[in-house]
Amino acid sequence: MSNYVTHLECSYSQKKYVKNKVYNLSDLSKPLLVRYDLKKISSDYSYSDFVNRHADCPGFWKYLPLLPINSSKSIIDLGELITPLIKINVSKFSKNSKIFVKDEGRLPTGSFKARGLALAVAKAKEFGIQKMAIPTNGNAGAALAAYASKANIESIVLCPEDTPTININEAALQGANTIIVNGLINECGKIIGDLKDKMGWFDVSTLKEPYRIEGKKTMGLELFEQFNQNLPDAIFYPTGGGTGLIGMWKAFQELRELGWLNCKLPKMFAVQSETCAPIVKAFENNQRHAELWENASTIASGIRVPAAIGDFLILDAIRESEGSAIAVSEESIIDCRDAIANETGLLMCPEGAATAAGYIKALSKNLINENDQVVLFNCASGLKYPMPKITKKIDKNNLLNKDFS
Repeated sequence: MSNYVTHLECSYSQKKYVKNKVYNLSDLSKPLLVRYDLKKISSDYSYSDFVNRHADCPGFWKYLPLLPINSSKSIIDLGELITPLIKINVSKFSKNSKIFVKDEGRLPTGSFKARGLALAVAKAKEFGIQKMAIPTNGNAGAALAAYASKANIESIVLCPEDTPTININEAALQGANTIIVNGLINECGKIIGDLKDKMGWFDVSTLKEPYRIEGKKTMGLELFEQFNQNLPDAIFYPTGGGTGLIGMWKAFQELRELGWLNCKLPKMFAVQSETCAPIVKAFENNQRHAELWENASTIASGIRVPAAIGDFLILDAIRESEGSAIAVSEESIIDCRDAIANETGLLMCPEGAATAAGYIKALSKNLINENDQVVLFNCASGLKYPMPKITKKIDKNNLLNKDFS
């Protein structure tokens, strides 16, 4: 099959760009969005056909008509799956029994970054790109390394020096030329931007190429299928570069234009840490663009993004959905991670735990109701992050009168 892509479009000016060419940003240095012949798709597929006809493709690849690859032969298969929705009941959540965690940690490389990088690498392979470079706080670098290795493409990964060690090692072991930088992720990105032409790198930074967002939008396609052609009342999403939030909003618009989505769209909540909250500040100040956040830091390394090139797209989606941007404390992130792990057995990553803290804060501010159906995105496995050290020990030769409580 050939794909249904008609053209690419500047997200800021709506200027059209021809398909089948290699792009990074538009002429205005803004993200490019892939556009499809939705009338042709709706003519060729019913919704049932859409979710079932390509069900032999692994995981999110089955949504082939709304993906930009040329055919199923371009799929890079690392065992992708449809990630589960897990209902959780936690004492911190009051009486709401309609809270679900979308657990993205089940994907290859243990995070939702697999979605976007799978599509970006698949398109790079179609275009004959040989070298791909990415700045990362951890998970994106690991995902690029894995998919690029499978596609026989060289990957270069630049990490801030305080990136979790397991993420750095993971990228290196999976074949990336992994380099540690004494700076933040935006500074790693600047290095790639400055050197890409000289080194022959294709820059696959967040929203600096058109196809990662197409992979991330499959989270929205999955939710619509998992809720039986419906959607939750609210989605809480840990927001750094914001590709997933933007992608889901794009997916909902496409499903609506196809005539398959007739329900109310969810309120979209961007959750950030109080110690790195440029989107929250811009939202509260009624700005369309966010200012650089100085001295960014947070235990949730994946959302430690001082500046997002797609800031206006994030803010547009939040406002159009009547959602909000919420900053949570570092303490609340840890408290929620620990409570959810202790009470449900689900070990969330700090970014995922931030969405739980965001839900609690939204409830306290009456931004949502106790009975709302809510999805929290756990963007990676908690096993990939530092955990509390255990110090309790016993002497195997002296067990009498020991307190095991």
